[in-house]
Amino acid sequence: MLQIPLWRQIVIVLTCLVGLSLALPNAFYDRVERSNDARKVIASGLSTDALEAEAALWPSFLPSGLVNLGLDLRGGAHLLAEVNVQDVYAQRMDTLWPEVRDVLAASRDELGFVTREAGPADELRVRIANAGAMPKALELGRGLSRPVVSLTGAGASELDVTAENDILIFRLSEAERVASDARTVQQALEIIRRRIDEVGTREPTIVQQGAQRILVQVPGVGSAQEVKDIIGTTAQLTFQPVVSRVTDANADPGGTGNEVLPSLNEPGVYYILERTPVVTGEELVDAQPSFDQNGRPAVNFRFNPSGARKFGDYTAENIGAPFAIVLDDEVISAPTIQSHIPGGSGIITGSFTIEESTNLAVLLRAGALPAGLTFLEERTVGPELGQDSIDAGKTAALVGFAAVVVVMILSYGFFGVLAAIALTINVGLIFGILSLIGSTLTLPGIAAIVLTMGMAVDANVLVYERIREELKTARGPARAIELGYERALSAIVDSNLTTIITAFILFALGAGPVRGFAIALGLGIVTSVFTALFVTRLMIVWWFQRRRPKTIEV
Repeated sequence: MLQIPLWRQIVIVLTCLVGLSLALPNAFYDRVERSNDARKVIASGLSTDALEAEAALWPSFLPSGLVNLGLDLRGGAHLLAEVNVQDVYAQRMDTLWPEVRDVLAASRDELGFVTREAGPADELRVRIANAGAMPKALELGRGLSRPVVSLTGAGASELDVTAENDILIFRLSEAERVASDARTVQQALEIIRRRIDEVGTREPTIVQQGAQRILVQVPGVGSAQEVKDIIGTTAQLTFQPVVSRVTDANADPGGTGNEVLPSLNEPGVYYILERTPVVTGEELVDAQPSFDQNGRPAVNFRFNPSGARKFGDYTAENIGAPFAIVLDDEVISAPTIQSHIPGGSGIITGSFTIEESTNLAVLLRAGALPAGLTFLEERTVGPELGQDSIDAGKTAALVGFAAVVVVMILSYGFFGVLAAIALTINVGLIFGILSLIGSTLTLPGIAAIVLTMGMAVDANVLVYERIREELKTARGPARAIELGYERALSAIVDSNLTTIITAFILFALGAGPVRGFAIALGLGIVTSVFTALFVTRLMIVWWFQRRRPKTIEV
């Protein structure tokens, strides 16, 4: 007897209703998006009549999840950046010098005085006064090397220490450079992601491409420059002792341990600073925009316990001396230490606008980029072009849908109408699931949906053709329909299983739009099988139980 248990009918109907309700907000995309944005602002504590009106554009009791539109549909910024991993080598050598100096100075009686010499950025060159004691210096220098922390560099040391006459040379080993490059790119990737997330953009794509490149796609922003302003700043904050204040950019720094940096707010003024910082931005735990005692925009900051201790000790020992707050090799401020500053908190003042102080706080909270970025490619996709893509996608989908419906009705009559209804539900389920999981829809994703609409009726075709064959054996219509579904099942599973395996491979090996295509294709296969085997069958059962036909034509 052709029938479906009541509990299964209820499950099928509820599944369709839930999926279609989740897809419903996408039919009113702009209204729902404005309502969601207003509710987020209200939830943050800001409420106005205008925001309340925007929030009321969509009923709160209805689902409000939307399919996120990708860069090619919404418009936005596309950037390809290369991480300058060599910058880290120079930083490592600068931070290594105090440790080397202290270790060698402990054996001054044997080695004599040690001084740092100029050399390539990725080398630390130290002159030993007593060249005859170089074997001892090599031994002490190599004792500073630690094992490389990586799977590929297991057993290797992080430093190569060699000697040339009276010069002791420190370099990062090849294994350590490989491990350092991987760490640097990964750290840059995470910091870029945090900075973009802080600004609150919708569903950015931030992925690594190759060994040293990062792809950033941010939908909905006005230009690529806006994104560069957020992620392109290194935001390396340091607190460095001041040696003197000069007006000559080429002034003698007084040793390789010093550097000359310009003042950000005082044109023509330069500061000679000790290169080794007292505290760095890596020890910051918070930074928030605020106002100074004169009501000018500023940034409050707070260090972690280690940074607070170092900052407090330095201010206690250097009362009356100036120290510089340096951001990206520019002196923001160089105040004089008036008293001991315990607690590890302070304020950065300067000629900031409110927007600049807010952006600076965002950059400092997200952390300093470990190395600079070189932007190899940048482009802005206008919202008009994105709308054109959406319109073209809609046209393609409607044409494809209409063609499939016409062919099915001409081929199978009333059963073709049922297949067309199931196809409509199928598309709604796809958008409902995409909204539920927060997936990003791109042009390739639309192509996958259009492709799925053509493939979705394959299962119906297999079932209907099988029913036709069963009817030719003079079986009754109920038995023919039942056998048609049973005997077409293996062919349906086989044909769709191969496609879904392809979608898994595309998702695993692809990136960006390719993954979007794979997700839409995979979901389309699952929903099309569900609608063909369950939804269409349920509609046929309802029709058959109501009409009780003696014969049927497929």
